[in-house]
Amino acid sequence: MASVKICGLTRESDIEEAIKAGADRVGFVVVPTSPRAISHEQLSILANRTYNRRLGGWAQVWVVADWSAANRSPADKLDALINELNEVHTVQLHGGETPEDVADFKRRVPRVKVVKALGVATAEDLAQVDAYRAADAFLLDAKAPKGADRQGGFGRSFDWSILNGFNPGKPWVLSGGLTPENVEEAIRISGAVAVDVSSGVEASPGVKDPAKVRAFVKAAKSVV
Repeated sequence: MASVKICGLTRESDIEEAIKAGADRVGFVVVPTSPRAISHEQLSILANRTYNRRLGGWAQVWVVADWSAANRSPADKLDALINELNEVHTVQLHGGETPEDVADFKRRVPRVKVVKALGVATAEDLAQVDAYRAADAFLLDAKAPKGADRQGGFGRSFDWSILNGFNPGKPWVLSGGLTPENVEEAIRISGAVAVDVSSGVEASPGVKDPAKVRAFVKAAKSVV
């Protein structure tokens, strides 16, 4: 039975629906170029409200991109928000962060779990994980289209069969192009024990379709 994250949430009602459907994690995107982006102020509000429901702070994933030790302004803002809320969170680095950036983030906020998102197109791309050992887990997403203004969130999939037998020694999550109709097949082919979905359960960017959310969670958790 796979763990499920519903990502790209922008509304409290959608958080409630995801929790009711049985999602294990919810994701908030703080990437300005994303159509599902929310501000730091919105993040603070939604994160606090989520914490008081069935899902605790540990089950919130904050998606940021191009966090860099050399780019202090966004880094300091994120650190301040984490400290302000004083909860245990997971941060997903979904940009062009270097292995050094990931290690630096872990040093700055060691109590926060870090997931490094990596773009995948071929089996050779899986070798990237070796350089990012400072991360606590990995999210494997399809590579972004050439010239894209962000690294993920395009609803694209890749050949799941290249993940069969994949074992980086740390938890990993399958993402990219998943829908209620294909998630069961994706899990069976790839062997994933955790999946992430955003556009595949939407009515429009940033607005989730409750029926699709329920169907996705049910399908993902039907695989044993």
